[in-house]
Amino acid sequence: MAEPLVTPDGRYLVVRGRLWRRSNPDLPEDRRQELVDELMAARRAKRDAADDAGREAARARVDAAKHELGERGPVWWDDGSPDLTRHLARTTEYADWFARRAGDE
Repeated sequence: MAEPLVTPDGRYLVVRGRLWRRSNPDLPEDRRQELVDELMAARRAKRDAADDAGREAARARVDAAKHELGERGPVWWDDGSPDLTRHLARTTEYADWFARRAGDE
């Protein structure tokens, strides 16, 4: 499997042309790993939930882990740039970079 495309500033992954916020790179590695482990466990719990209440509890765990990782909630950068998560790369400030990258592949 190919490595995901990452914007030059390291803020986003590009998946099928859409931007998705990356985890905060300032998190200590051991804390980041704990949160990733919790995120994966929460996703498994959501998949395996027997009822709506279990699914909702698991969704809340997923959301909490993603917030702590910096993938949701307030942005982790401090230069005032907006959050472009879910935007198409071709419609953002990354458009020229993305067009060049798409031409490379």
